Amino acid sequence: MTAASEVLFNQSSSVAPVGLVATESAIELGQKIDNYLVNWARKGGYDVDTVLIESQCPRFSSGDGKGLIKSTVRGKDLYILVDVGNYNCKYQMFSKENSMSPDDHYQDLKRIIQAASGKAYRINVIMPTLYGGRQHRRNYRESLDCACALQELEAMGVSNIVTFDAHDPRVQNAVPLMGFDNVMPTYQVLKAILRDIEDIDLSKESFMIVSPDEGALNRNMYYASVLGVELGMFYKRRDYSTIVNGRNPIVAHEYLGNSVEGKDIFIADDIISSGESMLDLAYALKKKKARRIFAYATYTIFTNGLEKFDKAYEDGFIDGVFGTNLTYRTPELLGRKWFHEVDVSKYIAYFIASINHDVSISTVIDPHEKIKLLLEKYNKK
Repeated sequence: MTAASEVLFNQSSSVAPVGLVATESAIELGQKIDNYLVNWARKGGYDVDTVLIESQCPRFSSGDGKGLIKSTVRGKDLYILVDVGNYNCKYQMFSKENSMSPDDHYQDLKRIIQAASGKAYRINVIMPTLYGGRQHRRNYRESLDCACALQELEAMGVSNIVTFDAHDPRVQNAVPLMGFDNVMPTYQVLKAILRDIEDIDLSKESFMIVSPDEGALNRNMYYASVLGVELGMFYKRRDYSTIVNGRNPIVAHEYLGNSVEGKDIFIADDIISSGESMLDLAYALKKKKARRIFAYATYTIFTNGLEKFDKAYEDGFIDGVFGTNLTYRTPELLGRKWFHEVDVSKYIAYFIASINHDVSISTVIDPHEKIKLLLEKYNKK
């Protein structure tokens, strides 16, 4: 039996039986993860129907809530999956319907942890969108929510946190004694591009990576490195004399790099929120005679709606937007021709299997090797 097979198919070598609690915010993703884990267990000869454990966080009419786990978790290696960005979850308070905020989801996460504490063998949290992650540094008299939340989870007995494409992964310095994995789904993104854009040419002569700003440089540098193409970047020039909505407004995007003329451009970021910055970059690159613009964000939330991207697509400024299934996507977004979904559920299942056996993720799947094989297959076409 290979090392990977030992982890995926041999439950007897795990630290404890796996239990997966998918909170209301992440039921669809949890079911996909469960399918992989159950399939691997059955291949190993184990009679398993599901590793999902049903939970609920009901509310009183006053808005107070409680956490409830509906079956035993005693002795389980428990993984709690939560999407703190899922505003489609609702609750009633004083007969009024409210959308759940990240604060509400985080409180429900703590309620489930409380319900499991003292019973589960180990508690792990899978939080793709890191709670408070966008408030990653303190200016003047500001809170530092993410760092405080991580410390709170550690104090509650959480052993490991798994997140994806953290806005600033340095926030893990707040919990140096707790397991913290910041996962980058690069392989899954490249696989989706090659699947959906049939005429894509990833050669250095035809393709280029452009970082949207200095903060995203590392993730874009990795794409450029594995593909062997050139890297450009934009510098956000801000007006530091003014504060709008708590931030210094962007005055202009200055491009730094070689010519993009005639090339397909790929821009990777952690989040598309309003999307205005991404559109500004697309317009600027088109002025520089770029051929096609493909954008990617791990979290495509489109807080200002889809209309501006619809127009940009119709006018030929944006040719495609790639985003993961790690957070809630509206049915309207999923129906757009320009949107391409990147499924990360299998990667999460790999991480659960690895942590459950206390081994490195590279024992099960080596992302670098997977990317290499993917590109070799592409180059043979």
